Amino acid sequence: MSQETYVLKAEARERVGKGSSRELRRNGFIPAVIYGDKQAPLSIVLNTNEVTKRIHAGGFMTTVASIELDGKKISVLPKDYQLDPVRDFTMHVDFLRVSAKTEVNVEVPVHFVNEDKSAIKQGGVLNIVRHTVELHCPANAIPEFLTVDLDGAKIGDSLHISAVKLPKGVRPVITDRDFTIATIVAPAAGIADEEETAAEASTEE
Repeated sequence: MSQETYVLKAEARERVGKGSSRELRRNGFIPAVIYGDKQAPLSIVLNTNEVTKRIHAGGFMTTVASIELDGKKISVLPKDYQLDPVRDFTMHVDFLRVSAKTEVNVEVPVHFVNEDKSAIKQGGVLNIVRHTVELHCPANAIPEFLTVDLDGAKIGDSLHISAVKLPKGVRPVITDRDFTIATIVAPAAGIADEEETAAEASTEE
């Protein structure tokens, strides 16, 4: 499951525009928008440090948050954020309203376990084709990550999405094929095979 929800305190944003946004950022705040659930978009202001801390903590895009605004709490899922390319601070965030019935598409990271029980221990190379997998799932049941078990994997083996146990109600967005997540290749062929597999993966998109 995704990380536990957290609370971000917000204020309504009365003025919009580039000048207003620059002033907010100078004062330690960032503009944000809450949209979706068949309601009008809501412009808000958040504390920059609080948001940046959540982004750096990991799982930001897969964890439902609670926005506290005017004494009310709004359940949201971050859908996009912008960072300043030079100073690397948060400039803007888009949130999607969610409820118990909301289903979303999210990119979930892939974790690999039991490398020491696979051919990797004998020098095989793990060639990761997909570091993340896009899933369709309930907003309140987003997996924090997917686990790929390498136990018994041999050189030449390919690990596909069908080998991953998905939580109830969760499915990959790509449903027309059993796509590859990773392969195990021989050491000498590692680089060449990685390039070839990457090229094949790009044609799957």
